[in-house]
Amino acid sequence: MTTILLIETATAACSVGIARNGKILALRETLDQRSHAEFITVFIDELMQETRLTYAELDAVALSKGPGSYTGLRIGVSTAKGICYAMDKPLIAIETLYAMAAGVHRNFQHELDENDLLCPMIDARRMEVYTAVFDAQMQTVLPTEAVVIDDNSFGDLLEKQRMVFFGDGSGKCREALATNRNALFLADVNPSVSFMVEAAFDAYARESFEDTAYFEPFYLKDFVAGIPRVKGLR
Repeated sequence: MTTILLIETATAACSVGIARNGKILALRETLDQRSHAEFITVFIDELMQETRLTYAELDAVALSKGPGSYTGLRIGVSTAKGICYAMDKPLIAIETLYAMAAGVHRNFQHELDENDLLCPMIDARRMEVYTAVFDAQMQTVLPTEAVVIDDNSFGDLLEKQRMVFFGDGSGKCREALATNRNALFLADVNPSVSFMVEAAFDAYARESFEDTAYFEPFYLKDFVAGIPRVKGLR
């Protein structure tokens, strides 16, 4: 029996779960903003107690690698690496947008047509989003990139077939593409470790592991620190 600890901290969602043989055994999630550092270790401890597992009984740790929040990704990666180092377990990394698309593909089949394109979106501030496009077979149509959304976004694809937009960045696209009959929007789709399960177990079976010492999140864009707004400083 293969048991994997799953961690998702790429966005405002903090999601942690334990899965065995492709099935979630226990799950903890919150959308409380800026809560990752506060909740992630608490969630893991609660899950270990609930499942009555020891860390030695885990076969691997899988995490959502981004793109997404710089701080959230750092917290998730640091936690995963700490467990992998301490228990000598392999590290598995799943791209966040792929996992989101896989979750919608599985959970919203009754709302989708077989030719629909899936377009997960993560808010990247202003009118920019991190996004990618997948077909119904989960093959990549457009690779992951940072895109500024306007009225012409995805024009060539939307002329030919319906696209399904979801994620916390899709609200920006809704305003720009509201009049396009081929644009469908799904509300309240947030990253979750439940979306990662199939990809994580597939990676484990293929022994597709990361180099724990050198692994870095997929930031997509360089982190730029803001200027502190302190009275008296310029």
